[in-house]
Order: sequence, then C-alpha cells, then structure tokens
Amino acid sequence: MRLTLLIPELLWPEPGDRHALGDLPLPGFAWLAARAVCWRQPAVAFETALAHRFGLTNPAFGALRLLGEDDGEAAVDGVWLCADPVHLRFHHEHLVLADSGAFALSEDEARAFVCALNAEFADIGEIHVATARRWYLRLNPAGSAFAGACRHVAPPLSAVAGRRVDNRPVDHDATLIRWLNEVQIFLHGHPLNARREAVGQPPVNSLWLWGGGRLTRPRPGPQSGHFTAVWSDHPLAAGLARAGGIPAHPLPPGGFAGLAKLASPGSVSLIVLDSLLAPVIYEDSEAWRQAWQTLEAEWFAPLRRRLGRTVQALEIAAPTLYGNLQWSLHSRDRWKFWRRNATPGQTLAALASQFSESPP
Repeated sequence: MRLTLLIPELLWPEPGDRHALGDLPLPGFAWLAARAVCWRQPAVAFETALAHRFGLTNPAFGALRLLGEDDGEAAVDGVWLCADPVHLRFHHEHLVLADSGAFALSEDEARAFVCALNAEFADIGEIHVATARRWYLRLNPAGSAFAGACRHVAPPLSAVAGRRVDNRPVDHDATLIRWLNEVQIFLHGHPLNARREAVGQPPVNSLWLWGGGRLTRPRPGPQSGHFTAVWSDHPLAAGLARAGGIPAHPLPPGGFAGLAKLASPGSVSLIVLDSLLAPVIYEDSEAWRQAWQTLEAEWFAPLRRRLGRTVQALEIAAPTLYGNLQWSLHSRDRWKFWRRNATPGQTLAALASQFSESPP
C-alpha cells in the first residue's frame, strides 16, 4: 500500500505561540518526520496544491468542486464559478473577509438569498446552493462578457478567509466588478440581512467569486503517480477524483485502521485530511491542537507501526503559509535508528521559524 496524505496547515502560522505548539504529544509524527526526506516548494493555496496532485495547473475549481457535491452532475456542462457567501467588514481601516464558516447561516437563509439573487440577476446566470456555505454560479451563454475573466477571478476562499482583501490582487475585469458591486448593493438592502443584523448576526453582504471555467479533466501529476482511490470528505477532492475516473470515498471511520480494512494491499491512495484548515483560518489554536491530536491518534501513530509492513511508501504533503512542505518515506527508512526525534513542539516550532525567516 502506498499513501499520500495531503494535510493543509500542518504548521501553526505563529512560531512563537507556545500555547499552540508547546507540549503537544505527537510521537508518531515526530518519528516519521525524523526519518523522512523533507523538502519545500513555493507556497500555494490548499485547493491549488490538491489540483496539482492531479496534474492540473489552471483548474476550473467551480465545476470541479460542484462535481464532488451530492448533486453535482450539472457540473459537466456550462461555465461555473464558486460564488460563496461572505461577510466583508472594515477592521483597523482594512477590509477583512469572513466566510460563512465564521458565522451562522442556515440552509433556509441561503436558499432565500439565492432565490432573490437569481430573480434580480437572471440575465447573468443562475446561482445553485449545494450547502449553506457553498454556492455556485452558472453563467448564461448570453453572459459572454464574463467568459474571459472567469478563469482567474480571485484566489481560492481558503487563501483569503479571515484575512485582509483590500491589498490582494483580484483578476476581475471591469464588467465583473460592476456586477459584483450591484450584488453587494442588492444584498445590503435585502430584508433578511436587516433581520440578521437586528439579532447581532453579520450580514451576508457579498459573494467570493473564484475558480471559474468549464470542467477540466485531470491527469496524474508527475510527482504523485496514478491514484487508485481518493479518500476525503472535501467536495473538491471528490470532484477531482470523479473527473479523472478515480474511485472517490469518504474518509474511513477510525482513520488508518479503517482504511487498512477497506483499501487493497496494492492500492495507491490519496487521503485529504483538512481538519487543521478551519482552526488556522479562524485563529483557534485550541481547536488546532485538538485536531492535531486526532490526526496523531488515528493516522500518524498507526502509520509509524505499519511503515514497512502494511505501508510500503508514505508521502505527507502540507500546504502552509511557509511553503508547500513534503515528507517522503519508504520501507527502509524505518531502520534509520540514528535519526533523533525532536519533541513535537520543537519540530513544529523549528520548522515554522525556519520557513518564516526564509520565505519561499
């Protein structure tokens, strides 16, 4: 069995945060990291790193993510964008974006917003609700003015959520900017936002448009080889797998123990573990620690025991602020007894400090 674990935000972005990094019991990861070959590539968003695993450098994220949803068959036709609901606010004279993971938004509210938007802007396209947090815009064929701008509309949402957006380059053309301004004005006056503000909830006052284009079919990346299965609860991972004709499965219960029961001995699997992503976006160090401890118990500790037995090769890929980090191990690496394990806090803090001082 050969495994690739894709784990965004494996490093806490604040090297000096002793609460997040100190006294974190991760012996399985520390053992694996000490014996692995480690290297770093330039920093990219989690979604981009995931697409690279399928050989895509300019993917249509909207169509691919929609394809991974429960009712994603519509993605095979038309031009799609992710049109995720967000709240823009000013903080210390800067514009900061909060995605809907940072505030409560029910599916009924999402559908009410989208119904109103579709009625107002039917000439542009139609917005579909997959979940309260994930919306998609299908452009009308008549909306050809957007065709040239929809591919590189904006960075993926994970790269901007919780952060300043007023100084980030966004490749919107003038037509798209005008329409987005109209959307923001329309949402500002929507009665549902008035009710949300009346009870102390942030209004949904904009859309984050990104990843536009027609569905693109992936091919195996040069570093990953051919995956025989993808295991993930993330719709983009499922969509990439389905577009490439690769079986897509939800994450197995019990982590590696569950995977070992379901995957064949000769399989080459990609496992996407994104539980650390939201805590970093929302600056929740305690949730990040708890998610790390779960990863340690369910994945890294068992992998330490099974390297060279059930698992012949292991790669850990970690898109972080400090670079896209890679750890690679093979069966023979378990015999590297001379490699000293650093404590988990030392390992993570040292890596974070090193990469923050010499950005990629």
